This record gives sequence, structure tokens and C-alpha cells, in this order.
Amino acid sequence: MDMRIKTITFFLAIALYVPSFAQLSIEACYRKAQANYPLIKQYGLIAKTEEYNLSNAAKGYLPHVTFSAQATYQSEVTEIPIDFDAIGLTGVEIPALSKDQYKMELALNQTLWDGGAIRSEKKTLRTQAEVDQRNMDVTIYAINDRVNQLYFGILLAEAQLAQNKVLQAELRRNCDQVSSYIKNGIANQSDLDALRVELLKAKQTEAQFRHTRRAYVAMLSRLIGEEIGEQTRFVKPEAVRPLAVENNRPELGLYQAQIRNLEAQDSRITAGMMPKLGLFVTGGYGNPGLDMFEDKFKAYYLAGVRLSWNLGSLYTRKNDRRKVQTGIRSIETQRETFLFNTSLDVAQRNATIDKYFDQLKYDDEIIALRGSVKRASEAKMANGTLSGTDLTRDIHAEQSAIQDKILHEIELLLAIYNLKYVTNTGNK
Repeated sequence: MDMRIKTITFFLAIALYVPSFAQLSIEACYRKAQANYPLIKQYGLIAKTEEYNLSNAAKGYLPHVTFSAQATYQSEVTEIPIDFDAIGLTGVEIPALSKDQYKMELALNQTLWDGGAIRSEKKTLRTQAEVDQRNMDVTIYAINDRVNQLYFGILLAEAQLAQNKVLQAELRRNCDQVSSYIKNGIANQSDLDALRVELLKAKQTEAQFRHTRRAYVAMLSRLIGEEIGEQTRFVKPEAVRPLAVENNRPELGLYQAQIRNLEAQDSRITAGMMPKLGLFVTGGYGNPGLDMFEDKFKAYYLAGVRLSWNLGSLYTRKNDRRKVQTGIRSIETQRETFLFNTSLDVAQRNATIDKYFDQLKYDDEIIALRGSVKRASEAKMANGTLSGTDLTRDIHAEQSAIQDKILHEIELLLAIYNLKYVTNTGNK
């Protein structure tokens, strides 16, 4: 039993001692960058605004209460021009209206039928909120392109650093060999100096690659909203061309939402031409009341049904609808233009991908031939028939071929993911 405990403790100690290196994929960077983008909060604000607007629109079905009060003085009042004495009715007097009048009223109006105005207003508010959200989708999606540039820039810098270490190791090995050749009288000090110069240049290049990687990592950290450790391993994706070429860009959803919003506005125009039916109750207190000839304060009320129909909208109906249809055609034209430009972009990026695939077919053969030439130069150097300058030239030629392959590989990956970005295929 004690032996089992000791064994478990031993393996736990090893597991704790071995450092764990975090991994980061480009897909994870997409999600983190979108979640961290400050504008992401706008989604919640759009939803809240839609909720408040819809709530306000629904209140159109509630009774509307209006309070008013006024006091007036008029220079003249209505009089009945009858001379009762002339017709033999002596002693008859008609009370005169008071020139100062006072009134307070509380009116209640209840809509029974509004011709679909509130319903069309709700539809317009919903479609406008969808337009705002789709517009946000377009803005947030554009972050993926920035992630692509930074992520593959980091991968390129890392690949160049790894190859630079191989180059420095090879130059040190050659320096050691040439040092031994000098002792044996086969090489000169200038041959060793030429190799040392190349080693120093390689160290300079290493510093440049490290600064480039550090800068890209810092920018990507800000973009995704979390610190990326020095030991984080960036997963290199596979160079697989996306099979689906269907365009799923968020701009298409935005165009469709804009069309739906204009269609909702068209239904609002129709609702504006319909009559309105409602109930009303008005209670008041004033002098005079409903009896204009009774000069005293009195309470009163009115109740009834009201039908109203604004025929003025008939004058502008055709033009209003033409404006809506013009707006829809304009959006459809924008959508067609976007799809056309995107198809051109897809064709160009596919051609770029084909170019890098073709270049990679020859990179390995070029590297092998450059390596063969370099090894032959090393043999000549060992025999004292080649200078150090010529050897460094062949070493540099081989390294240039290797760096070209590294660049082609990263450029191919970037081209593939740019194609995914253009069509929104696989960038999830």
C-alpha cells in the first residue's frame, strides 16, 4: 500500500514539475477578439432600445388621459337680438353671457381600431432593430481580418526564428571547422572572419524576428483581451482550401434586413390612410357649464364615439410608396454589387492559393540542390580549394531557399484564411 502511494506521489511530482504550455488556435482568437471588442456591448443596448420602443408602441392601445384648464375674457358675448317689450312681453329678460369664463377638463380617449397603425409601427421598430444588429455583425466580423494578419505574422516570425537557430548552429559548426583548418594551414583567418560576419548577421536577424513576434503578440493580446504568455504555442492550421464557396458574409443579412425594414415602412403608409375609431369621455368643471346661459360654476361631462379619417395622406401616398420602392431597388443594387465584387475577390484569392501550391512543389527540390552545392563547398573548403566568402555565399543561398519555403507556407495559409474571410466559410 505504501509503495502504491509513493508511486502515485512520484508521478504527481513529475506532472507538477513539467511545465505546461498553453495553446492558442486562430479560431479561439476569432471568438476572443469578437467578445472583447468594445462595440460588442452595443448588442445589448440595441435589444434594450427595441424592448423600450415596442413597449411604448403597445401603450397606444391604453386609454389616453388629457387634462386641460383655461381662463378667458372676451370682449363680446353672444346676445339674442329680441325686443320683448316691442312684442308685448314686458318683464321678460334673457340672461347675458359672462365675458369671463373658466374651464377645467379631464378627457379620456380609448382607441377601438387604428387601421393597423400600432401593428405596423411595431413591425417597423423590430425590423429597424434587426438592421442595427446586422450592421453590428458586419463591424464585428471585420475583426477576423485583423486577427488573420496578426496570427499568421506570429507564425511566420516563429518559423523564421526556428530556422535562424539552425543557421546559427551551422555557422558555428563551420567556424569550428575552419578554425581547425587554420591550425592545419588549409584556411586563412579571412575565411574564418567571413563566417563570423555571417554569424553576427544571423544574430541581428534573430533579434529582428524576436521584436517582430513580440510586437505581433502584444497587438493580438490587446485584440483578444488577455495576456499571451511567452511560452504560448500558436497552433499552425492545416493548409486546406475551403470546399464550400457559398457566400455567407454578414453584409447579405444586413441588406435583407434593410429591405424588410422598408417593406414595414410601406405597410405603415397603408395604415396611415385608414380611418380611426375610438371612444371618448370628457369630464369638466367650469363657468359656464354646458348651459351657456347659466352663470355659475358647474360640473359636466360628455361621452361618445369618434370616427376620424385623415384624407390628406392620400395626396402623398403614391410618392411615399415610390420612395420605398426606390430604396428597395437601391439596396438590391448594393447587394448585387457586393456579390459581384466578392466573386472577383474569390477568383483572385483562389488564383493566389494555386500560385503558392505550385511554388511549394519546387521549394523542396531547390532546397535539396542548394544543400548539395553547400556540402560540396564545405568539402572544397576542407581541401583548401575554396574561400570562406564563397562558402558563406552558398550557405546563404541554401538559407534563402529555406526562408522562401517558410514564407510560401505562411502566405498559403494566410491566403486560405483570407478566402474563408471573404466568403465567411469556416471562420467560426
